[in-house]
Amino acid sequence: MDDAESQQQDSSFLQGQFLIAMPNLADPYFEHSVTLICQHNDEGCFGLTINRPIQVTVTELFDQLNIPVENESIKGLKALSGGPVQPEQGFVIHDKKIEKTWENTLQVTDDLFVTASRDILFDIAADNGPENFLLILGCASWIAGQMEAEVLNNSWLNCDANSKIIFNTPYSERWNGAVEKMGINVAFISDVAGHD
Repeated sequence: MDDAESQQQDSSFLQGQFLIAMPNLADPYFEHSVTLICQHNDEGCFGLTINRPIQVTVTELFDQLNIPVENESIKGLKALSGGPVQPEQGFVIHDKKIEKTWENTLQVTDDLFVTASRDILFDIAADNGPENFLLILGCASWIAGQMEAEVLNNSWLNCDANSKIIFNTPYSERWNGAVEKMGINVAFISDVAGHD
């Protein structure tokens, strides 16, 4: 591997990872949060928090956007707050639908995608969208070097993202589920960094 390849790998090391807030992180936006890191490069880091449901449902949002809903299975499904940045911008975390693509889609891992275009909303409403999805308003972002510094400062844990936690685990259990996925007993997490 040459230096350029090594730098590219290093600069994107958190993409496709869960960023898990340490118990001592008191920021109201991120306390006990689990965030899927969708992109991480030399310019910074972009992610979507997956365990902050809001009072608005997916169907209510579709009504506001004048999107007719035929998909009965999404009724009552909550939208989520993805972070404090661009709270009016919608994002959909989803799995892959065979032979279906949408305009503004970013591949995060082999089986996780984020789409930020309206075409996927029409397909979800018509029951022609991805099998599993989360509808999220807003995102989280960090400038170049900021996330690395916060990880070194013991604000976050990170591990590979897990579709079961994203799509099949109750919101209130996602933080514990992500921590336990790392093989860590929540009761023994220390607030003190293990490095100088």
